[in-house]
Amino acid sequence: MTVDHAPEGVKSPTGCPVSGMAAGFDPFQGAYQVDPSSSLRGARKEEPVFYSPLLDYWVVTRYEDIKQIFKTPSVFSPSITLDQITPISDEALQILGSYQFAPGPTIVNEDEPIHTERRRLLLQPFEAENVATLEPKIREVVNTYLDRVIKDGRADLIGDLLYEVPCIVALIFLGVPDEDIETCRHFGMQQTLFTWGHPTGDEQTRVATGMGKFWEFAGGLVDKLKADPNAKGWIPHAIEMQRQHPDLFDDNYLQNIMMSGVVAAHETTTNATGNAFRTLLENRSSWEEICADPTLIPKAIEECLRYSGSVVAWRRKAVVDTTVGGVDIPAGGRLLIVMASANRDDSMFPEPDDFDIHRGNARRHLTFGIGSHTCLGATLARLEMKVFLEEVSRRLPHMSLVAGQEFSYLPNTSFRGPEHVLVEWDPQQNPVPADRP
Repeated sequence: MTVDHAPEGVKSPTGCPVSGMAAGFDPFQGAYQVDPSSSLRGARKEEPVFYSPLLDYWVVTRYEDIKQIFKTPSVFSPSITLDQITPISDEALQILGSYQFAPGPTIVNEDEPIHTERRRLLLQPFEAENVATLEPKIREVVNTYLDRVIKDGRADLIGDLLYEVPCIVALIFLGVPDEDIETCRHFGMQQTLFTWGHPTGDEQTRVATGMGKFWEFAGGLVDKLKADPNAKGWIPHAIEMQRQHPDLFDDNYLQNIMMSGVVAAHETTTNATGNAFRTLLENRSSWEEICADPTLIPKAIEECLRYSGSVVAWRRKAVVDTTVGGVDIPAGGRLLIVMASANRDDSMFPEPDDFDIHRGNARRHLTFGIGSHTCLGATLARLEMKVFLEEVSRRLPHMSLVAGQEFSYLPNTSFRGPEHVLVEWDPQQNPVPADRP
């Protein structure tokens, strides 16, 4: 293999030369933001593990390497998962301190053995039979929002449907009281930019203020739910677990999962469903297939999650000297593991750049991770996507993308979903008579 080295002779922390490709890797702009999986196609073939001087991270691109990292938390710690990938300015730190912003480990970034103990106790609301009880409510909310645009002939799927509905469902699932839902919506996007984005100096102070207020608000919500013996949802369940196991759950932990849960349960589903609609409508024959046969929707969802998932990359830290894909990683080395790239690895998925809702192994995608840190909310996300696709394909099978639109994404390393998906249809052709003007 021949690798072009960076002209300045930049080296990795292990002393190895850094290639020109690695030196030029910038996940906050350019090709990675347009299509992270395609932008790393060359890396998968020529340099599947490389050191990025810009990030001070090793970037891992192949399926098997990423799978093994996920499955070996004793070597690859999740402790840095929620660290800010862009260093925080002193001014932003002072702002955070003024709000006593001090989140400790939470379920996505804590090590064993406490992770498994806590996860086991927090799992019940996420079990399939409990999530299934939300389906009628999800369907009701989806159709309520569809009713608002169904006769218009044009909509932004994100702004009119996909941002609002997952937010409402997420907050119902968490147990957030109705009167606090709007405030939670306002804070959600701040955390994505704060943790995984590349905010400038002015943006850092603005986002830090938003994060501080979010942290303060989350603490108040936990206190409110503690005072309500009839509260239902994941956070009330966690409060009950605190009563039973005070050694495992302190107030800081509850405040932290309240805050992170808003983003985890809302934005990722909005992004995943936005990606799915864009992908299906760009592959018209697949859209028409699920309209004609809704039983294909679960398979289509898995292929959408593989082909254009909402969780692009995750992070780990090596706790001992180790190797990944034949590359030495020193203890303390940080890794950006790009699941979007793994999901296009042709050693796992034949013809990986083809979108095929009949693909036999699509469910082996790594969008939700694998192993002890597999996404807790995967079942809920799949259910929401299923209901969205069932109801929209039933009521608007003739919907199409507005021609010529450009898709934009919030610049960050890890979460990806279109900011707008503009669609149009002839309302006179709506198949449900009551939906026609």
